[in-house]
Amino acid sequence: NFLSRNPHFCKSALARYRPADFIELVERHGIHYHEKELGQLFCDDSSKQIVKLLLDECDWAGVRIETGIGIERIGHDGLFHVHTAQGVFRSEKLVVASGGLSIPSMGASGIGYAIARQFGHDVIETRAGLVPLTLSGRPLEQYADLAGLALPVTVRFEGTEFQNALLFTHRGLSGPAILQISSYWQLGQALDIDLLPGRDAGAELIALQQQGHKAELKTVLADWLPKRLAQLLCAVFFDNKPVNQYKHAELKDIAFALQHWRITPSGTEGYRTAEVTLGGVDTDGVSSSTFESKHHPGLYFIGEVLDVTGHLGGYNFQWAWASGHAAGSAV
Repeated sequence: NFLSRNPHFCKSALARYRPADFIELVERHGIHYHEKELGQLFCDDSSKQIVKLLLDECDWAGVRIETGIGIERIGHDGLFHVHTAQGVFRSEKLVVASGGLSIPSMGASGIGYAIARQFGHDVIETRAGLVPLTLSGRPLEQYADLAGLALPVTVRFEGTEFQNALLFTHRGLSGPAILQISSYWQLGQALDIDLLPGRDAGAELIALQQQGHKAELKTVLADWLPKRLAQLLCAVFFDNKPVNQYKHAELKDIAFALQHWRITPSGTEGYRTAEVTLGGVDTDGVSSSTFESKHHPGLYFIGEVLDVTGHLGGYNFQWAWASGHAAGSAV
């Protein structure tokens, strides 16, 4: 469930700090939670309880948190020197936990990558991940009126597939299934989307035809799909006539088109709305055990700044906890 140029890098840390370890911490702080679809856990009250948990843990450990301090430069002469407008911070060890470029309105920046390059690390090219996809031109015109409509789908790209909800937006496609596949999708390539997952649409349409079903195709499809989508598909792609007037081959073609809907996004919404950043500090230069730099002792990189990106559904939080625990244990 993690993407990286080195897919084995994340295993050690994830094995040493597992989801159960964080859940134990949540329960120890008396936070009540419930499980939604796909094993995802949510606070009964508010996610602010998790923020308070983290702040309380820091407080108990004697951590001093300073915010709103812009970093101007970093030097090293046996100690790390972090130069800021509020003075210079010195230490033997420096942990870079700056995240990626996603959601700059929350303060995201590329400072972690700059620090990595300064100390001799390679940085894998970054791009937005877990991000809505955009449409343009005729596809956008065709589907713009469906904005706000959602349905369950299976979306595929080059051997990877996700089954979850798709959401039409004013700019293109979103929803969990699209966010997931966006981390794999490549610009200029088409997605293959099954609008009727779990059905054999061809066999069902032919069975209706053999029964002499007189309902129009758009009426039948409206029982399987959101009505607006069924009407649009029939208006744009399929001749709409009574099901009993189609030939078997025509119904098979319609079913194939519904279960292999091909659409080529024009791009993504970018870092502005992306939940994560793909790419980052090359893991070849970092210890998978301690997360210490192999180029510069005392320097550590954890979390999303590294070339490790999780799927949707808590995986990136777990990577934050696990990599932080590994580095913290070493520091």
